[in-house]
Amino acid sequence: MIPLVLLPGMMCSAQLFHHQIDCFSKDRAVQFSPLIAHDDIGRLAEDVLTHAPTEFALCGLSMGGIVAMEVIRQAPERVRGLALLDTNHLAELDSVKQRRIPQIEKVKAGGLLEVMRDEMKPNYLVDGDGKAEILDLCLQMALALGGDVFIRQSIALRDRTDQSGTLRTVKVPTLVLCGEEDRLCPVEKHQLMATLVEGATLKVIEGAGHLPVLEQAEIVNGFLGQWLHECDQ
Repeated sequence: MIPLVLLPGMMCSAQLFHHQIDCFSKDRAVQFSPLIAHDDIGRLAEDVLTHAPTEFALCGLSMGGIVAMEVIRQAPERVRGLALLDTNHLAELDSVKQRRIPQIEKVKAGGLLEVMRDEMKPNYLVDGDGKAEILDLCLQMALALGGDVFIRQSIALRDRTDQSGTLRTVKVPTLVLCGEEDRLCPVEKHQLMATLVEGATLKVIEGAGHLPVLEQAEIVNGFLGQWLHECDQ
């Protein structure tokens, strides 16, 4: 079976994918690639390729999806399948770039906890059972990674390029998936991504926001399993 490489969202560790790792590592190699060493999407993608198997299925969520698109742009011959979860293929809007400036300054001054707790976490999830537990996990992951990683990732996201052209060239099994109530990367963006990739499958998860891999793990794993089966063919 083809190995699976997982790329996380901003300020997330492998714990983001613990349900998927538990599920899929039973019968295939699963590799997690942290996105922490550089402030440039291209260089982060190069790191992924340096440490990834020769061929692999690639799944990225949010920032991880942005890096995944750059990975397949750089080395399409190595990627056997692409799963883009709760992400955005477009360059960052100027209004979002402007919001990053005070966030970076706060974090430089030691305010990572406040930025994550007050400005970022409220946008992640839908209300429901388990929300508090998932938010606590998000905060734990962020604080463990630290302020320097926040700053590097913020700059990388700010300076990213539009990957619409890349998506039009993708010829491997592609899953585009998002939470129905994702406020950071809304359904409309995923509908557009799915139209850009010939033959892409679009799945919208009810009862989920920006982190369906945690909010609705069983449902997401079912769709990922179907996609991986295609990748193995």
